[in-house]
Amino acid sequence: MITQPVRRCAYLILLLLIAIVGSSAAQQQRPGTPPAPTHANILRGEYGRYRANNDLLSYHLDIRIDPEKKFVSGKNSIRFRMLKDDTRIQLDLYDNLKIDKILFGSGNKGEQETSSLKYERDSGAVFVDFPETLKAGRIYAIDFYYSGTPQTTGRFGGFTFGKDPANRPWIFTACEGEGASIWWPNKDQWKDEVESMKISIAVPNDLTDVSNGKFLGKTDLGDGYTRWDWLVQYPINNYSVSVNIGKYEHWSDRVGDLSLDFYALPEDLERAKKQFAQAKGMIDAFQHYFGDYPFKKDGYKLIQAPYSGMEHQSAVTYGNRFANGYLERDWTGVGISPRFDFIIIHESGHEWFGNSVTAADRSDMWIHEGWTTYLECLYVEFMYGKADGLKYTNGYQAKVQNQRPIIAPRGVNATPPQDQYFKGALFINTLRSIVNDDQKWWKLLHGFYQHFKYQNIMTEDIVAYFNQQTGRNLTPVFDQYLRHTAIPKLELKFDETAGAVSYRWKVDEAGFVMPVRVGTKDQWQIIEPTTEWQTMKTPLRKDTFAVATDLYFVEVSKS
Repeated sequence: MITQPVRRCAYLILLLLIAIVGSSAAQQQRPGTPPAPTHANILRGEYGRYRANNDLLSYHLDIRIDPEKKFVSGKNSIRFRMLKDDTRIQLDLYDNLKIDKILFGSGNKGEQETSSLKYERDSGAVFVDFPETLKAGRIYAIDFYYSGTPQTTGRFGGFTFGKDPANRPWIFTACEGEGASIWWPNKDQWKDEVESMKISIAVPNDLTDVSNGKFLGKTDLGDGYTRWDWLVQYPINNYSVSVNIGKYEHWSDRVGDLSLDFYALPEDLERAKKQFAQAKGMIDAFQHYFGDYPFKKDGYKLIQAPYSGMEHQSAVTYGNRFANGYLERDWTGVGISPRFDFIIIHESGHEWFGNSVTAADRSDMWIHEGWTTYLECLYVEFMYGKADGLKYTNGYQAKVQNQRPIIAPRGVNATPPQDQYFKGALFINTLRSIVNDDQKWWKLLHGFYQHFKYQNIMTEDIVAYFNQQTGRNLTPVFDQYLRHTAIPKLELKFDETAGAVSYRWKVDEAGFVMPVRVGTKDQWQIIEPTTEWQTMKTPLRKDTFAVATDLYFVEVSKS
């Protein structure tokens, strides 16, 4: 029998537990709070011992894709150089795909397959064990055989066995978020890229495969399948590797000595030819600012796909309904994006930022998305002038949420917030205003890209470069915009009797100093506020004293 005081105590404990659980749930659901990393995310995101002990050299992905059985089978031959003595390396393959065998030695010239290697699987990671110590400095190779039906999941499908509108097979990959190991075995991270890659895709004879790199040719295998061979002659990140399999029509063009190849379904051929013509203007614009198209030996391809689009290296996919804007919408809401095809411009811009200059960790993906969104703004300026470029840029202000920092936690496969696109571009536009000299800015942009092309970098590398080139300590400015949620707020206090205004930055970063233009649009004055109050004389009243918020992405408070 439970006495009354015990009942009361139990009741109070129950209320306390409910409160604790409710508080915990509220914290988990609070906007801006990223979810805790899972064991699988840590294995994917961490560049641990068994990844850091080797350096990728090349892949040869050689697979057969069966549309009827929805089945993939084949191998990836992986060549790597050991950086430290060890007996194990980490690769990745989704658990639903079967490992048929892993053979050691077959990729080295003059060597035969020596043995079948043992391995351990853990939440998508594959730890491959060797019978003897692999020596630092030596090159080794394995053949990783696998088979199965890849998952169809995520925003764009991962790996999809689909049908086109005429009910023909239409098979495609788009796996940036899910990771390339959703459909083929690889070292599924962002820090280390192969130096080159061969892609061999066997498909039924009546279908075409379009993958990354230069087309080497096709071979009739004599069993109803044709193998399509492609050669990537530059470093490539894993998620950029792609197959696009369908009943494609092909045509080509050139920009100077750069080959342009286009692929579309027969029913859409004429619409595609008209819309894809915008690719030439895009190439001209981005080469103007940054230099040559980065994958000239492989060429540029634009390929019709049933989703909006993806920046697969030298094989950009397109599904924007052959219409300007983004899915027939005015993307920035200021009347400019309906003048051009957003997907052609944005996804192709990733050839410079995302594919050539690549983040070394998913946490710093603003290096891909913030910079490429800014490239949209540069395209508008190149085509329509500076005023429209600025108008388009500031159309992104309405999309910024400021709920989480742009840079996500590192080493846990974390996805940054959408602000990496919009706030990232607005921040870069702010940097332009800090430099305050367009000739210097264009030189800085060109030099920045050329310095880091074909490299995997982090934000710290960008900050160091900009600090060195500008002669300013921009670290607190980068950190405020990228590592905190709030943008800088310029606080203004007016003493109209004395004809003066006091000003300072309200920010999270100690030592924050950033110039800003104030006054009136026809007579701007540049001041350099810090986090400490300063005062200056002004003939302007509070209601006429303006701040150039189209040039600097900042908040303003007046009192």
